[in-house]
Amino acid sequence: METMNFDRELKEVTEMAERILKCHLPAEEGAQKQVIAAMNYSLTAGGKRLRPVLMWEAFRMCGGAGEEIVGCFMAAIEMIHTYSLVHDDLPAMDNDRYRRGRETTWYVYGDAMGILAGDGLLNYAFETALKASEYYFKNDGITNQCDTDAEELQEKFNRLQRVWHALSVLAQKAGIHGMIGGQAVDIMAEGQAAENEAEQQLMFIHEHKTAALIQAAMMVGAILAGASEEQIGKIEKCGYNIGIAFQIQDDILDVTGDSKELGKATGSDALNQKQTYVTLKGLEQAGKDVEALSREAADLLDEFEGEHEFLKALILHLIYRRK
Repeated sequence: METMNFDRELKEVTEMAERILKCHLPAEEGAQKQVIAAMNYSLTAGGKRLRPVLMWEAFRMCGGAGEEIVGCFMAAIEMIHTYSLVHDDLPAMDNDRYRRGRETTWYVYGDAMGILAGDGLLNYAFETALKASEYYFKNDGITNQCDTDAEELQEKFNRLQRVWHALSVLAQKAGIHGMIGGQAVDIMAEGQAAENEAEQQLMFIHEHKTAALIQAAMMVGAILAGASEEQIGKIEKCGYNIGIAFQIQDDILDVTGDSKELGKATGSDALNQKQTYVTLKGLEQAGKDVEALSREAADLLDEFEGEHEFLKALILHLIYRRK
C-alpha cells in the first residue's frame, strides 16, 4: 500500500474512531461530575486509537457494514484500554506523571480520584457496549414479532447473539484471564522470576497484559460481522502476534525512544528494575522478533477474502513506529 494512501486512510479511520468515542462520552453533570470529568480528561488525551481501529478493520474484512453496533464496542474497548493506563500511571503502580504528552489523570485529580476514574471507565465501557443490544430492541423492531416472519426474526436473534458473544469475549480478555491477569503477574514478577523462568513469565505477561485486548478488538469486530468460528480463531492468533509485537516494540522504544516524541518518560522500565524483552533478548533480536511476528500476522490476514490491504499495512507499520 502506498505511503500516501496509507497515511490518508489511517487519518480517516482514526478520526472516525475519535468521533465515535466523543459521541459516547458521559455528560459531566450531577454530584459525581468530578469523577466524570476525570474520566473524560483521560479519554480525550489523544492516542493512536489502535484498538478501535483494529476492531473496525476486522469488522470490515469479515463483511460487516454500518457503525451503529460496532461503534458501541469501539468506544467501549478504548474506555477499557484507557482505564488500564489510568491505573498503570498511579503511584502504587508505575508512578508516571506524564501520558500522551500531558499530565496523568491521578496527578491532575489526585490518586484517589484517579482510581475512581479508572473504575468508572471500566464500568461505563460495558454500559456503552450494552447499547448495541438496545439498538436492536429499540430501533430494529425485534419486539414487534407479529409483523416479522420467522426467518427475519431468527436473523435478528442471530445478530443479538453476536452482540452477547462479543460482550463475553470483551469481558474475558479484559479480566482476570486476560489483561488484569497479566497486570497482576507483572506486579508480582518484579525481581522475583528465576532466570530460567524469566522468558516464560514475560511472555505470559505480554500475552495477557497487552495482546489480550488487541485480540478482543479484532475478535469482536469479526464476531459482530458474522465471521465463522474458524475465522475468529485465525483472528485471535493474528491479534496475539500483533499484541506481542506491539509490546516488544514498546520495550524497544523505552530504551531507544525520545520522551518528547513518545509523550511520556523513557527509561522507566530500567528505573523500576522491570524485566523486559529487550533485557532478555537484546535490542537486535527484539527488533527481528517484532518484524517476524508482524509479518506472520499479515500472512494470516491473506487467508481472508475481505478487504484487508489497509489492515496489513497497519500491522507492518507497527514495526517502524517511533511513538
